Amino acid sequence: MNMEIVSIEKKTFEMMVAAFGALSEKVSALRRKSDTGRMERWLTGEEVCGQLRISPRTLQTLRDRRLIGYSQINRRFYYKPEEVKRLIPLVGTLYPHGR
Repeated sequence: MNMEIVSIEKKTFEMMVAAFGALSEKVSALRRKSDTGRMERWLTGEEVCGQLRISPRTLQTLRDRRLIGYSQINRRFYYKPEEVKRLIPLVGTLYPHGR
């Protein structure tokens, strides 16, 4: 493994450290802002199936057809509560002969 050494002027290094500190403060401020309730808790697939009274396979079909928004972390899917609320009146019309 080759190790390269980069030499920079002290003033440049201090400016980089200050810029990183400012960025770190902005990230911390955004995290505090989101922790105050602006971001709702995301629901798991199990919770969504329970609220909509659908099977996991039907939930997968909703994802496949892009009828419900989601985020995926590793192999787990998460859903915003407003997405689930939006679908409640539609589930019966989307799947009238069983879910």
